[in-house]
Amino acid sequence: MSELATRVKSAVAHFGATRDARLTRDLALLIARIALAWIFIFHGASTLFGAFGGGGLHAEAVYFSTYAHLHPGTFFALLAGIIEFFGGIAVGLGVFGRIAGAAIAGDMIMAMITVTFSQGIVGNSSGIGYQLNVALAALALVVAFLGTGRFSLDAVLRSLRKRN
Repeated sequence: MSELATRVKSAVAHFGATRDARLTRDLALLIARIALAWIFIFHGASTLFGAFGGGGLHAEAVYFSTYAHLHPGTFFALLAGIIEFFGGIAVGLGVFGRIAGAAIAGDMIMAMITVTFSQGIVGNSSGIGYQLNVALAALALVVAFLGTGRFSLDAVLRSLRKRN
């Protein structure tokens, strides 16, 4: 059997194993972190800076006070933007990932409570449901509970601290 075939067979065995394979767990955490970072950096930058065609802080403040009924709207828009943008960066880089993951999960729970929960899980004609909020909160909680894994800045910082 060729070396490539042996490696492929070994990689496939990781997915069928019932035990927790360290490499598989670390790769899954990396994939989860990249997905969360991509989504939340995008939304946070849209909220804070008006990037990617977003309305910026003022428009978000109006939305928060009008539709989410959160007052003062500017405070809650700024808080959400900071959690989403800087939390997304932290999760993506894998630094303070547990804290950032918990904050992002809280952000999604707040979005469900204030906006999407009343529309049901799949939504209705007035808007989207809360299914995406649940998925993103769950993914963020995976990072919050399991940490950032070996492929992260946290792991690099831990190894540097052990050497000193």
